[in-house]
Formats: sequence, C-alpha cells, structure tokens
Amino acid sequence: MQTFAKKKIEIIVEAPILTRLLDRLDELAVSGYTVIPVLAGRGRGGSWSREGLATEAGRMVMVMVVTDESRVQAVLEPVYKIVSRQIGIVTISDVQVIRPDHF
Repeated sequence: MQTFAKKKIEIIVEAPILTRLLDRLDELAVSGYTVIPVLAGRGRGGSWSREGLATEAGRMVMVMVVTDESRVQAVLEPVYKIVSRQIGIVTISDVQVIRPDHF
C-alpha cells in the first residue's frame, strides 16, 4: 500500500485556552484536528494528574494536527503566540498517511 509523508503537530495546553487555539486553527484553514484529554504527566515541575481537579484550570488537552510540510510554519507561528504565554508543549514529527487528500 502506498503511503504519503506528512507532518504531525501535537500541541499540549491547559483546557481553558482550547477554544482560542481551535479558533486560530480554524482561521488558518487547518483541514482537521483531533482533541484528546491528557490525564497525567511529568515535567519540570514534577508529576501532575488531572485527578481531583474541580475546574478546567489545570486540566490539559492535546490537539493533534496532520498537515503538509509546506504548512507547518504557517501553523506554528500563530500557535506559538498562544502557547508561549501559557503552560504548553508543541512537538512536530514525521508521519505517513494512506489517504493524503484528508490532509
């Protein structure tokens, strides 16, 4: 089966800024994304868990975008403006897809 090279951008942010991030992705005409709850992790400040949190503050989500390499910088710059002032992580990796027209 033939596969096609794409880039995956994973953005982990606090849940309260999710709407602002998704609005920006929509403005950028990102063809699709997936939002996944992040349950726990470990970072510079140590381990954390969303268990027991009563509000959205402190809860983390991951937004996953798959796109053409030519669009990565156009997506990253506005995303960085949002994430740079918040708790957040952005990673970019190479992926292979089987239906390139979806991205």
